[in-house]
Amino acid sequence: MTTEPVLVTGATGNQGGAVTRALLAAGRPVRALVRNPSSEAARRLAAAGATLVRGDLDDPASLKGPAAGAGAVFSIQTADYANLMADFEVQRARNLVTVSREAGIEQIVHSSVSGAGNDDPGAFDEERWGAFPAHYWRSKIEAERVVREAGFRTWTILRPAGFMENLKQPSLWFAQFTSDRLTVVNDLDVARPWIAVQDIGKATLAALVDPQRFHEVVLELAGDELSLRRAVEILNSLRPTPIELPNDPEQAIAWGIPPELAKSQRRMDTYPAPARPAMAHALGIETTTFQQWAHETARSR
Repeated sequence: MTTEPVLVTGATGNQGGAVTRALLAAGRPVRALVRNPSSEAARRLAAAGATLVRGDLDDPASLKGPAAGAGAVFSIQTADYANLMADFEVQRARNLVTVSREAGIEQIVHSSVSGAGNDDPGAFDEERWGAFPAHYWRSKIEAERVVREAGFRTWTILRPAGFMENLKQPSLWFAQFTSDRLTVVNDLDVARPWIAVQDIGKATLAALVDPQRFHEVVLELAGDELSLRRAVEILNSLRPTPIELPNDPEQAIAWGIPPELAKSQRRMDTYPAPARPAMAHALGIETTTFQQWAHETARSR
């Protein structure tokens, strides 16, 4: 495998952190893009062997040094929860892609979200789902388009399903982030796809090792498929204190689910994520089952 470093964005977050760990374990040098090299999360990356590079996706000039000489880039942008309707996500994708191409980077692996290929106009019905969920999905689709059309020699788009880590506190899915009450309005008994964030690292590594095989691959990425009720049953068998599910959506609302999250969850029942474990397995990517993830999580406490 090439020794050129990979520029990893979002390195202190879930996905970028998983990618950083997977690449370092495989011996691939990592440049971890961070805004604050002094943060605890950044220091952990450095201790693991990553090279910290200061940069901000809102400031293209700050990305030029980190991108210079890199062989590939891992791209991840998220919504700005302080300004839900802003276009930061797409603009950050444009900034990263533009600077990466100017620096001569030839490969990009971009992380989006499962279901971003849905072009049903009803999926963007603001009156039904709310303005932010519609904006969120349009932003994901536009960021994908920016990556596809940028002119990289090879590109890969990952579309991860819902994170298993959403069921580990602290999480937006729990009342007050850290309570044992799971604030969900979804149908609790419908099977849905899940992914462990470590598998995003595995998939990224696979694409970087074999760029031609993964060129123009859009991978709906999941490691397991099971209902929320079954997922909580598995977790509760391993926890000292059980997670409490709401009896009905009204109870979840009373527990304080954020209104925009409630709308997004209801949309998920109407437009379920299409990712399935077999899609990754067909490309030779091993994935983590929910049972495996739950046991690993319990051991790490």
